[in-house]
Amino acid sequence: MPEELQVRQAGIAAITDLGRRGLARRGVPVNGAADQYSAAVANILVGNPRSAPLIEITATGFALSTTRPVLVSVTGAPAEVTINDRLGRMWEPLCLEPGTTIRVAAPTGGLRCYLAVHGTIDAPTVSGSCAPDSLLGVGTQLATGATVGLRSDYRPVDHPVFRHPLFCLGAAPPRFPDPCTIDVTDGPDIAEFPTGRELLASATYAVTPRSNHIGLRLAGPMPPRLSSAEVLSRGIPVGAVEVPPSEELLVLQRGRPVTAGYPVIAVATKIAQDALGQLRPGQHLRFRYRTVADAVAMHRARQHRLRTLANRVCTVFAALGISCRTA
Repeated sequence: MPEELQVRQAGIAAITDLGRRGLARRGVPVNGAADQYSAAVANILVGNPRSAPLIEITATGFALSTTRPVLVSVTGAPAEVTINDRLGRMWEPLCLEPGTTIRVAAPTGGLRCYLAVHGTIDAPTVSGSCAPDSLLGVGTQLATGATVGLRSDYRPVDHPVFRHPLFCLGAAPPRFPDPCTIDVTDGPDIAEFPTGRELLASATYAVTPRSNHIGLRLAGPMPPRLSSAEVLSRGIPVGAVEVPPSEELLVLQRGRPVTAGYPVIAVATKIAQDALGQLRPGQHLRFRYRTVADAVAMHRARQHRLRTLANRVCTVFAALGISCRTA
């Protein structure tokens, strides 16, 4: 039987993972953590696979208590983390003793925090993922008083001097500036917008309250289009910057339908998609054009940093007798 963690304050929180990959041809959105980098690092820091289930906390505070020793990490948007009223560090593993309550305050910048626990969080899966999907009607939304099942082999570790283990594993947190810079490449319909690239690169846009996990709506100057013809529905990627007939740009997020029919002027890079997942209503952003080669190189460099971090974590955990399954 799994151990149980008790949700003391839920706010807006759900159990998720990195989503349903490879199912777009069947009409299934990918969904999963809006900020994939922060979610992957949270899992790596506790010795889990990157795609393991974890808790995504959106714009609110969250608290969890445990009756057994657990190893946790908190990443994502900057927020105050306390462990029984003692300050804890984000972006590093935290050792919790039985009877401990960990609290994550509402983020002071950005939108989402991620809490990972060493071991396996129990959550029902659909098509190999526990990620919530509002269109499919699946997912595990947490409520105050709910319990979260956990299967873990973690045992307390000790520090010979401080009596409490301290980690410094060097995970690199992203920055959360306002305005945020979003890197994009040319979209398939860029030729229909003669001044589109220059306009997007020079304008500042604001995230409107009508934004959600399906797409961000951006208030700002709309690029003029040569044609007024409708676009046939077609496959559309996460990060597509669409120009609808309304007065707002639409940037599709991970919950988007897999087809759409608006012209696509640009597409956010893999790294920029994580930044999009942290934008809150009222925040400002600017677009910056990159070549496809630059976007690929930056993505590969980040993947290399994640692999390096995973190797570092496993080396430290092996010395402490903590299991590590980051590979």
